[in-house]
Amino acid sequence: MRPRASHFPQMKLPLLSDFRRKGLWFRLRKILLCVLGLYVAIPFLIKLCPGIQAKLIFLNFVRVPYFIDLKKPQDQGLNHTCNYYLQPEEDVTIGVWHTVPAVWWKDAQGKDQMWYEDALASSCPIILYLHGNAGTRGGDHRVELYKVLSSLGYHVVTFDYRGWGDSVGTPSERGMTYDALHVFDWIKARSGDNPVYIWGHSLGTGVATNLVRRLCERETPPDALILESPFTNIREEAKSHPFSVIYRYFPGFDWFFLDPITSSGIKFANDENVKHISCSLLILHAEDDPVVPFQLGRKLYNIAAPSRSFRDFKVQFIPFHSDLGYRHKYIYKSPELPRILREFLGKSEPGRQH
Repeated sequence: MRPRASHFPQMKLPLLSDFRRKGLWFRLRKILLCVLGLYVAIPFLIKLCPGIQAKLIFLNFVRVPYFIDLKKPQDQGLNHTCNYYLQPEEDVTIGVWHTVPAVWWKDAQGKDQMWYEDALASSCPIILYLHGNAGTRGGDHRVELYKVLSSLGYHVVTFDYRGWGDSVGTPSERGMTYDALHVFDWIKARSGDNPVYIWGHSLGTGVATNLVRRLCERETPPDALILESPFTNIREEAKSHPFSVIYRYFPGFDWFFLDPITSSGIKFANDENVKHISCSLLILHAEDDPVVPFQLGRKLYNIAAPSRSFRDFKVQFIPFHSDLGYRHKYIYKSPELPRILREFLGKSEPGRQH
């Protein structure tokens, strides 16, 4: 007997894999829409809350390395360093490290703050180091630079700006500059006729040129200014920063991202400050710097070199080839650094060098 033919068309049941593919595509589309929404929302959030941009510039809330006691610099291998606290203004306290020349490390053991302060009057030159954003005065690359400078016979005085590390206060460009001025004056009150040099790195170059411009205007300039990985001004640096890549071609980029910086009172105008500085200037910059582009350091030099304010002083630009791998914060590793400093700082006579 033949089986009866079915009067109902055969239905093909959907495969389980089809459901999975559709579910995966739905989830992927949902994620993409969320990412796109966030991408569009961030510029408006920054425009409405310019304080966010200020925090991203200062990054003072990023404390790396985290588990260190800033009261004990010896834990970082600085066994000839004393920790101080100074008060630039009411309700503002800043933590300071003073490292004496390495040849004194035995004499420095167990000495108190008074001994370190008196040591500033010795015949050794002094470097006031102004660090960049994020981290503290105990950052690894900063500590390594202190060791190098100390081994070359320099006192190194460094500090955390208000709001950084264990320093108390709210960060601002004005406040950072005033903190630096206070420490400089504190050094000069104890150092007699010893040379005092100012060294700024990254964001610290903005503080350094602010400070030195003010010192020159009051006719108490430092003996030299050293800028490591400098930029021209904070707007150009923000536009060139790797974090800005995904928004660089966003419509209204300047209005959304750069104008809030200016409205927060943050300028760090190195390009304008160098026109009012009258002391020797040394610029150090690695060609492979991923944070502050090399061309900004070169541009700053090109602005400073022909400036009338430097006509009686040395102006020098030292590039470090990208093959060396010094990037943004490892110039201290250069075996040429002692010679560069000796030749630049060792000559007291004026006369510009290019």
